[in-house]
Amino acid sequence: MTSRIRRLPALLAVACSLLPLALNAGALDVLSGKDASKGLRAALSQGIDTAVAQLGAPDGFLNDPRVAIPLPPALKKADKALRLLGMGDDADALKTAMNRAAEAAVAQAKPVLKNALQKMTLADAKGILTGGEDSATQYFRKATSADLTARFKPIVANETSKLQIASLYDRYAGQAASLGLVTPEDANLNDYVTAKALDGLFSRIADEERAIRKDPLGQTSSLIRKVFGAVR
Repeated sequence: MTSRIRRLPALLAVACSLLPLALNAGALDVLSGKDASKGLRAALSQGIDTAVAQLGAPDGFLNDPRVAIPLPPALKKADKALRLLGMGDDADALKTAMNRAAEAAVAQAKPVLKNALQKMTLADAKGILTGGEDSATQYFRKATSADLTARFKPIVANETSKLQIASLYDRYAGQAASLGLVTPEDANLNDYVTAKALDGLFSRIADEERAIRKDPLGQTSSLIRKVFGAVR
């Protein structure tokens, strides 16, 4: 009997830690599958619109330190060398061109993301609603990365081809890659910008997702408030 009493506080602590999960699961079960799916789609559609509008606008990447695309760390020496040779303007032009290319590419992302949203199953929706704070973002990353990469690359290539220095980047980065200083995907300007554009896009979608989860009652849509309020 004494040992059972001693274990009681520990058992109560475990039960209390599981209570929010049980309440969330119960609250979600009260919602119809249709409402849960519609509410999630409405919230994510809103997040997609905001992320694409912000990043796809002029200076959407360039003026945002969180997503602005720099030269890879291993190429900073090359950047310094260019400046010492009086080519600072060219280095700045390259950085601007990379970010402009990312902005142009992300502006075309919405159809791919919305298509993935329409293909989301009820099981996907429930998993996202009860998952981590970026579970929807991870769903999009898995479902759309290949399509977005294919769509972004020609846009990025078109933008970077406008600057002759793009070939200089490829030459420097290619040599650095052969020495193991940068990854192969960073050795080509277009591949590097495409990858960074995707990272920036998913980062901004994650920001929108976290904001909705943090303040569901502050959303304008009653269905979004209902669904995310139930699993908060």
